Amino acid sequence: MVHPGGFLEVITGPMFAGKTTELIKRIERQTFAKRKAALFKPSIDNRYSEDDVVAHNGLRYEAFVVPTNEEGVELIERITLDEGFEVIGVDEVQFFPQVIVETLNRLADEGIYVIASGLNLDFKGDPFPVTRDLLVRADNIVYLTAVCTVCGKPATRSQRLIDGKPAPRDSPIILVGSSESYEARCREHHVVP
Repeated sequence: MVHPGGFLEVITGPMFAGKTTELIKRIERQTFAKRKAALFKPSIDNRYSEDDVVAHNGLRYEAFVVPTNEEGVELIERITLDEGFEVIGVDEVQFFPQVIVETLNRLADEGIYVIASGLNLDFKGDPFPVTRDLLVRADNIVYLTAVCTVCGKPATRSQRLIDGKPAPRDSPIILVGSSESYEARCREHHVVP
């Protein structure tokens, strides 16, 4: 879908819901429509690649890698405006500081189609403030679910594991990982000791 003016779209859900896959698909669709598009990723997410946004299923797309601080957010805005991008995607938006909310909102106000992808909840089941604040400003929300690894029901939460057991509540909020550290869980089977 082509948005003649600015538009802010947020793709959210737990780990393994297909958020990055959906983000890449939307960016690719815009490039097929001859719109100038770019993807940005946080420098701390080097799970599968230093330079590309890579989904758990292996789908990948070249990206601008930016630090997860205010300078990184300023870089997203500067590159977007200097290069004349009509469409931008930001993966793992929850890793950026709160200032990204106003920056992405402002870019949308300036006529850019902005797609932000990020986790809904941290491992404790609490909202990520950046994602939460983007959701209330979004023109469209894509809420994806995964499949609970325990029962197979729709999963809305990310279960962090340490040595195969649920991580304790006092663990650090940010831990970049994949299936070695996380599982998708439904409300019933999400455990925070």
